[in-house]
Amino acid sequence: MGSARTTARSRRRVLDVSSHRTRPLSGSRTPARQRRVLVVDDAESIRSYVASVLELRGYLVDTAEDGRSALALLEAGAAPDAVLLDVMMPGMSGLETLARIREIYSGLPVVMLSVVARTTTIVEAMRLGAADYVNKPFDEAELDLVLRRVLDQRDLDEERNRLVREAGEESAVAWESESMQRVLHVLEQIADTDVTVLIHGESGVGKEVVARAVHEHSTRAKRPFVKVNCAALPSDLLESELFGYERGAFTGAVARKAGKFEVAHTGTIFLDEIGEMSAGLQAKLLQVLQDASFCRLGSNQEIRVDVRVVTATNRKLEQMVAQGGFREDLFFRLNVVSIEIPPLRERREEIPGLIDRFLRRYSAKYRKPLPVLSTRMLRQLERHPFPGNVRELENMMKRIVVLGREEPVLEELMARGERRPEEARGDLEALLTELERTAGALPLREVGQRAALEAEREAIERVLHRTHWNRKQAARVLGVSYKTLLQKIRECGLEQEI
Repeated sequence: MGSARTTARSRRRVLDVSSHRTRPLSGSRTPARQRRVLVVDDAESIRSYVASVLELRGYLVDTAEDGRSALALLEAGAAPDAVLLDVMMPGMSGLETLARIREIYSGLPVVMLSVVARTTTIVEAMRLGAADYVNKPFDEAELDLVLRRVLDQRDLDEERNRLVREAGEESAVAWESESMQRVLHVLEQIADTDVTVLIHGESGVGKEVVARAVHEHSTRAKRPFVKVNCAALPSDLLESELFGYERGAFTGAVARKAGKFEVAHTGTIFLDEIGEMSAGLQAKLLQVLQDASFCRLGSNQEIRVDVRVVTATNRKLEQMVAQGGFREDLFFRLNVVSIEIPPLRERREEIPGLIDRFLRRYSAKYRKPLPVLSTRMLRQLERHPFPGNVRELENMMKRIVVLGREEPVLEELMARGERRPEEARGDLEALLTELERTAGALPLREVGQRAALEAEREAIERVLHRTHWNRKQAARVLGVSYKTLLQKIRECGLEQEI
């Protein structure tokens, strides 16, 4: 045992008080996942013993002989994951040191060590923010268990805080359209419930934004929102991502990891692309929904969680159920409340607000001037079908901000956006539908005039695009006078694009 402690001590970082730095001694080795612990105790024998125990378990260890030395080490830039702090020390006591650490490094967990097990001391330590309290002499396994529990909790807290910050930075969705107002009404109805929600819609319509809105309208709004893309990982990796694993559960599992369900405890978990989940994982997810519990990979210990589940897919789950590609019982569990997000082309009234929001967001993010889009650009955006939905529009605005000009995006839209025959036929179909709806109130002569105007508009706009809006050249191509073309441009409502 003595030789083992000597070897461990040779790998330890020691405090250089004069320079307020720590220096690694030769022979140090770095574990696959570093966990650094600061041991503070005035007794050199205890300090060395605790450091040796921790190093043999894979920790990196810093040591300090008193509170002032520990604070000097922290101020010099040391970044331990946890502190083991003796209560009874000369000069600055352990409780005084704890108070200073919590004041300056509020997120750093501190475990108190003491021979004295007075209730008043324990209560005072906990009041000052100690993560735990261990009595000397202690069992090595007990110390390791306490330390791992404290570090796991710190990981969970940091992940939850990060997710809460990200959720707070997420921009609000545009709810201007009638269809999105209906979605908002559903969210308000289910705000104070924990029912599962299944969101349908094409890729890029904003399913994640609606999922965040479900969370933000709920009583869990200040708790974590955790997103998992079920299509982004193979089945075995997705399982470990969702449910976590113990050290040694599989090759490469060098330390315990909490799963996303555990991180989302008391909050919301969003399972995107749920239709891509394998049959085996579907069964395990169903069990979690039924029992609100699961086990990490490599463990038989049951973990209970309080999590609201929101899922999304661009696939038809009903058809997948009928074809045997998705569990029917899981589908019914997930589909308590169903929300359909229409594509952007069906809620075009949102486009101006989304344009403004995206331009402002990326101008601020990249510290670029706020662009002002030309009428020609706005006209193209009005006509574009947006097969990529909101995500496509967002990427366009990001490009305009980053490049500092709209011409590349405009040229691309013009190249793709020359109206296809089926789109022109769509306008005629819309006119005929209006004729049927008005039951003869629209005279045939007016129908002919509007159809002719639309045909003229189509021809003029195509030629203007091809001539880069050179009106004199366009008039020659169309075989009309310049004056006639100007008049037609006004009649067709194109004059503002010039």
